[in-house]
Amino acid sequence: MRLAKALGGNALKRERCVSVPRMIRMLVVVSLGLPGMHAQWWDPGASRPGLFSNAAEGKLKINFEFRTRYEDRTGVTFGKDPEQNPLLIRTRLGMSFQPVAWIRFSGMVQDARAPLWGPNAPSTVRDHADLHEGYFKLFPDQKQGFRLAAGRQMLNYGEGRLIGTPQWGNLSRTYDQALVGYLLPFGQFDFLLVSPVKIRIAEFNRPVLGDRVWGSYNSFPDVFRKTLVDVYALRHDQNRPGGFTGGNTKDRTDRLTVNTFGFRMAGPLALGARFSVEGALQNGKVGPAQHRGAAWFSGFSRRWTIAGKPFDLSGEYKYASGTANPKDTSHVGTFDQLYAANHDRFGHEDLLGWRNLHNIRSLATFEVLKNLSLNAMYNNYWLASAHDGLYNSSGKSIVRSATGLDGRHVGQEADVFVTYKFSQYTVGSGYGHFFTGKFIERATPHASPNYVYVFQTFTL
Repeated sequence: MRLAKALGGNALKRERCVSVPRMIRMLVVVSLGLPGMHAQWWDPGASRPGLFSNAAEGKLKINFEFRTRYEDRTGVTFGKDPEQNPLLIRTRLGMSFQPVAWIRFSGMVQDARAPLWGPNAPSTVRDHADLHEGYFKLFPDQKQGFRLAAGRQMLNYGEGRLIGTPQWGNLSRTYDQALVGYLLPFGQFDFLLVSPVKIRIAEFNRPVLGDRVWGSYNSFPDVFRKTLVDVYALRHDQNRPGGFTGGNTKDRTDRLTVNTFGFRMAGPLALGARFSVEGALQNGKVGPAQHRGAAWFSGFSRRWTIAGKPFDLSGEYKYASGTANPKDTSHVGTFDQLYAANHDRFGHEDLLGWRNLHNIRSLATFEVLKNLSLNAMYNNYWLASAHDGLYNSSGKSIVRSATGLDGRHVGQEADVFVTYKFSQYTVGSGYGHFFTGKFIERATPHASPNYVYVFQTFTL
């Protein structure tokens, strides 16, 4: 049985594609009365449930989402972990109430389950009904003047590269936030404090305020020729209760304090093309060590027409610094990605994160029909520093070369996926394969990860 293999199998023994009978079984499992998962195909962080009801003269809105996805992952963590084939189920019920123009209350209950995982499913895939959002906003609709928001909320700042909510996961990250802002005709100035909510199975979820980001995030929507410019200064603090494990309490080196100064620009170019760039510099301390880090993103996209059908093509380059000499405990150079929403940014399999990495990515999308999209994605990866490690999408270390002589090429990933939307339903499927490079072949059990999934979603 596949369930027995999921609980006790070893991905080290498997480097294979999924057979046709298995794919048929996956389709049947997801289709049996489970109106699937909601995921906008390229930017699921931007998706929201639709309107379920509009009562009390437009003051009350109720939203509902029910999604399922069946996954089959082999070569997990390049052969370091057992293969996975869970059925993921997520249900959301949300409400927004605006009794008067100057205040709005919003809330959401979320229930996430992974019934095929077994009794020890981790908190990354399951959390029985809990408060996922509960916040209020003052002056939510005004275009100019003071605004304030506080409470538990899913967030995306900019394009979500540093603070975002990745919706592809079964739970999706949420934050406890306090925000004070002021809107002017030419820009928006926000001062914020956010802390990610920690999932506590069988308990009420709550943040650990020792893990937090605070600072200023400012947006100017039309600096020149409809070009948006964001400028931010953020401070990431983390102590031992918040998750930092280095240093010691006596000399106050048991904490992380990283400052991030950055900008983002996005706008139109000639001939219907668009661009986006983002850069960030970091300083501060990681325990007793001085921290200096940097990251860069640049992207280009354009739409063509093929046989009267839209064809979108985009290309990206991303860089995040690494530590040049890990043996030097007084200096750290690995970029801190904060609370990044990394789904699809480094491949559809979500294997890697924005740390110690060079990445080239391309995505092609062809609208075969109005509601049917075919997508193909390609990624190539290199370590920024051969002496530093490779990091997963959550920013945690996967493996590090003991000598720094195992090469820098991590590998390549190819993904294809399709989505079809009709009425309140979205269905689709995808496949991804990772071709290991020299570093993975030398530093890990060198299994080639495969990812196959089918999904459907129902929203009201």
